[in-house]
Amino acid sequence: MKFDRRQLLGAAAAAALPSALRAQEAHPFRGLYPIAWTPCSPDNRIDLAALAAQVDFCRRGGVAGLVWPQNASAWSTLTDQEWSDGAKALLAAARGGKTKLVIGVQSVGGDTQKSVARAREAAAGGADGIISLAPEHATSQAVIDYYKAIGAATPLPLMAQAVGDFSVDLIVELFHQVPSLRAVKDEAGNPLARAPQLLAATGGRLADFSGGGGRTMLTEMGLGFSGSCPYVGLADLYQQSFDLWQAGRKRESFDMFGRISAYNSIPGSNEYTLVARGVFAETLVMRKAPGARDAAPLDAGQKQFIREALALLKPWLRA
Repeated sequence: MKFDRRQLLGAAAAAALPSALRAQEAHPFRGLYPIAWTPCSPDNRIDLAALAAQVDFCRRGGVAGLVWPQNASAWSTLTDQEWSDGAKALLAAARGGKTKLVIGVQSVGGDTQKSVARAREAAAGGADGIISLAPEHATSQAVIDYYKAIGAATPLPLMAQAVGDFSVDLIVELFHQVPSLRAVKDEAGNPLARAPQLLAATGGRLADFSGGGGRTMLTEMGLGFSGSCPYVGLADLYQQSFDLWQAGRKRESFDMFGRISAYNSIPGSNEYTLVARGVFAETLVMRKAPGARDAAPLDAGQKQFIREALALLKPWLRA
């Protein structure tokens, strides 16, 4: 698909809309939607109480939403029972709160009927939305058929997660063919280069989200992204940076993002942050996807440095 100069200028104009107008857009997904960890006991059993504690953490931090299970949650390792138990625990914790819960419904092997069943279970449990990766190695038509099926299974807004060779053209085609598709978490190719094309081709009606741990969120906001899906540990700071930018307070947003970036430069900080912030117990381990490299164990000195860094951030921590 080719985009002419007028289309790209239109996308840039949409990205530059005043925050008051942007707030009126019909996107059900907007702001920070971090990917929840899957905390386990040393014998690899999911700690459902710790899993659900991430909901309250995000609620106290004013975070827009929470997503589980996706890649950072090691979704492909979950048994059907673990998926169901985890979703129920999170949905129960989210009930009545302002933090929206988005449930991942993809399944190992790309079983469409299993994903449809999961979408229906998520909807019955009170989820605010669903998200899914496409089946691996599927043709474009098979991807479209898959999203049509899970989109038709429930009226919940759907977010597609684009990875690998998931083209802009395919996302746009899904937008036109799947009425419930309201957002894409774009991790295919270069999302920063793809954003103007997606905005132009969908008239800004498809919410564009990023992954990648939120590393480029500042640039993304300037391009008109609707939100980001970082790790959970500093989600309250990410949300503040996002809100400040949307309010036109870009200098303050930049400063907040600088604090986040400085903290994230500390080795091992991502997985240890929720321990240091009192959400997870020291004994918990995070479920890893097959083939994922284990992070080097932190020694007492490294853990103390992370705690000291968090102390420096205390004036801005909300949760």
